[in-house]
Amino acid sequence: MTRRVRRKVAKKGKDDAVSLSYLEIEVEDLGLERNGDVDWTSLPDDTVIQLFSCLNYRDRASLSSTCKTWRVLGASQCLWSSLDLRAHKFDTATATSLASRCMYLQKLRFRGAESADAIIHLQAKNLREISGDYCRKITDATLSVIVARHEALESLQLGPDFCERITGDAIKAIALCCPKLKKLRLSGIKDVYADAINALAKHCPTLVDIGFLDCLNVDEAALENVSSVRFLSVSGTSNMKWDVVSHLWHKLPKLIGLDVSRTDIGSAAISRLLSSSLSLKVLCALNCPVLEEETSISTTKTNGKLLLALFSDIFRELSSLFAETSNKGRNMFLDWRCSKNKDKNLNEIMTWLEWILSHTLLRTAESNPQGLDNFWLKQGAALLLSLMQSSQEDVQERAATGLATFVVIDDENASIDRGRAEAVMRDGGIRLLLNLAKSWHEGLQSEAAKALANLSVNANVAKAVAEEGGINILAALARSMNRLVAEEAAGGLWNLSVGEEHKAAIAEAGGVKALVDLIFKWSSGGDGVLERAAGALANLAADDKCSMEVAIVGGVHALVMLARNCKFEGVQEQAARALANLASHGDSNSNNAAVGQEVGALEALVQLTRSPHEGVRQEAAGALWNLSFDDRNREAIAAAGGVEALVTLAQSCSNASPGLQERAAGALWGLSVSEANSIAIGREGGVAPLIALARSDAEDVHETAAGALWNLAFNHSNALRIVEEGGVPALVHLCSSSLSKMARFMAALALAYMFDGRIDEFAPMSSSSESTSKSVSLDGARRMALKHIEAFIRTFSNPQAFAAAAASSAPAALAQVTEKARIQEAGHLRCSGAEIGRFVSMLRNSSSILKACAAFALLQFTIPGGRHAVHHASLMQGGGAARVLRAAAAAATSPIEAKIFARIVLRNLEHHHQVEPSI
Repeated sequence: MTRRVRRKVAKKGKDDAVSLSYLEIEVEDLGLERNGDVDWTSLPDDTVIQLFSCLNYRDRASLSSTCKTWRVLGASQCLWSSLDLRAHKFDTATATSLASRCMYLQKLRFRGAESADAIIHLQAKNLREISGDYCRKITDATLSVIVARHEALESLQLGPDFCERITGDAIKAIALCCPKLKKLRLSGIKDVYADAINALAKHCPTLVDIGFLDCLNVDEAALENVSSVRFLSVSGTSNMKWDVVSHLWHKLPKLIGLDVSRTDIGSAAISRLLSSSLSLKVLCALNCPVLEEETSISTTKTNGKLLLALFSDIFRELSSLFAETSNKGRNMFLDWRCSKNKDKNLNEIMTWLEWILSHTLLRTAESNPQGLDNFWLKQGAALLLSLMQSSQEDVQERAATGLATFVVIDDENASIDRGRAEAVMRDGGIRLLLNLAKSWHEGLQSEAAKALANLSVNANVAKAVAEEGGINILAALARSMNRLVAEEAAGGLWNLSVGEEHKAAIAEAGGVKALVDLIFKWSSGGDGVLERAAGALANLAADDKCSMEVAIVGGVHALVMLARNCKFEGVQEQAARALANLASHGDSNSNNAAVGQEVGALEALVQLTRSPHEGVRQEAAGALWNLSFDDRNREAIAAAGGVEALVTLAQSCSNASPGLQERAAGALWGLSVSEANSIAIGREGGVAPLIALARSDAEDVHETAAGALWNLAFNHSNALRIVEEGGVPALVHLCSSSLSKMARFMAALALAYMFDGRIDEFAPMSSSSESTSKSVSLDGARRMALKHIEAFIRTFSNPQAFAAAAASSAPAALAQVTEKARIQEAGHLRCSGAEIGRFVSMLRNSSSILKACAAFALLQFTIPGGRHAVHHASLMQGGGAARVLRAAAAAATSPIEAKIFARIVLRNLEHHHQVEPSI
């Protein structure tokens, strides 16, 4: 393959303004050997610098240390004019190590209080712009020190989250220390008092852009004194005195743009501002409930000024800013970016509008107020897509985050609005987001991946993402060294992997290995990325081929490590679910055994069944259920305390979700295949909770509870416990009323075990030693059980077909009976030799009902095509069952059901070549 390096250049295209592209330069052009080792140190200096520009600051510093030449190039002024530290741990030690490179640093983005404390150690005295988020814990003292060390500061932005510990005192410090300040945007200040604002007016003569966003109190009168301000935003700020605002702010001599979005401003104040201000050109009042409810606003005269509100056509209003208004489509921002217009004022207005619109739309999407569906579908989605093409990186990020947010209608259940999602897709949003995800800027990668992840909850959007090459892009982003980027990419793969049609593509793109590597890379301190990676692997593991890929690349070890060590319930739940799915392919691959053999896997899952979180308990029980299909795993689970843990779980989940109830009973069903475990379950008190679960309203719970009770009833002690605990009425109810044929079938088999005569030998001893206070009427219970077993068998009988089969041995007549009697799911049941032997013995029982039941059961277990039919036929041949079947088929005293079913079983055995043809 020809190696390529990429050089950034500016280009103009039909649909793009000045943007970044990458010239692909063949290695041969650089004088390097195509088939030999590349001598990277021989690359031209400008090429090396371009390579450095594509790296984050950690990688850049690391690569600079490889040789003296690259150390010099790595310290080039152009590489260190801007730093985005948000995705990395940035503390005093890191800042000190970077200080020598930051002499010419002009623009800095950071995240959190710890990073804020470390900024001064960069010694970047020439800083012009500082932008920070996650600023809730930043104090006045920290901010005051920052501005005191950076007197050349021209722009300071903190938000959009609230700066809860910053007060007006810090604003005064900003004013005193930063006389060159041009832009100040702060979010969530509790009280911006008059002295602080007056300090800005006095000491910052070039301050033209002020934003006090989502503040609790702002002194309206004092803002009149900031005569230099051209753009002012109080979006989201409460407790504003709008009568004061309307009488004073129109006096601001240079005010061009005013943003009062998400406030309680009314039409009177809007009208006065529009009519009185001589300089004002744009008034943005999006999502102002009071304004929107007033009918008089529709007749308000704007005097040639723009009023942007939810009820206005925003794109049309924006077009009026331009001299040429023939194009009034939805590409006003794009048209402006591509235009040759050099109007400085217009450029300032449009740049400011991009910022405040992206902020307001994101905040509105986050609060998700009612009644905005029409706005989002007709304008909001298109606005966000347009803003996503801005030349301002923070605007692009917020627009992408807005797209990720406004489609979500239920965080808890991951539900999105179909109309909104498809509006994004319809307006070309998928391609725009994928282009953004391929950016070199990690902040853009992260937000674009987040939007793609959320949108992909919709199956149609997921299909579009896949068709546009999104799976390859997300798989590549999942390999990012930036945790935030990798986390959102893993979230995208998680949602895409829900679709069966996308799983193979994710594996082909290297997504499985990327997800497993994420777990090892962020095994500590990355709960979000771990949950998403484990969730995606859980979906992929449900596919047979993908599950093998997960195991091959180390996924079993990675997931067990999470189950053992991670304390975050979301990660635990997804890790357990992934292990459950890996173990669900017992017939087609060896993953079930592999999970069980992984050190600590079974112990961890047993421990997770004790979690306080229901989802974790449910998935852990499901994993143990699947793992119990392997003989060695079954005994190892019991040895790890699984019987006690699962009995305790079953006892505690009578009021839990059907999913947890099903898996708790299912895990006990799986363990009870072993007679030793079955006895242990009965001894530990497992009978009573299983009977309670058998009374559930959910079909799936019926099946697992009936299956577990069937296995338990094989042992005489357990059979008696079931009778004593009131299990007969519960099983009778299942046998007669459940909507699940399988539940009815297994309930009938459990009752047959209980009353085939074996319990009679042990009843006196058990009754006297275990339950002296109970009076058990075995005869009454037997009569009730046999009555309902008979009724159950008859539901699968067709008198006409039986009569035809009795009169003729023709295969067609027997096939007709089989078709009527067949329970499809019963073909998945696997019986031991002892169980098959018990049904064969039951054919000799004095009860005609039990004879019919035994023949019916053996029919289900040997129907050709059943998963374990050959195994069952082999067991019957080895046990001499054919002779007993012939006797039952010929006995004059046998009921017709027993005779016909026995003949069909013999036919089944012939089909499996286990016996000689007999009838």
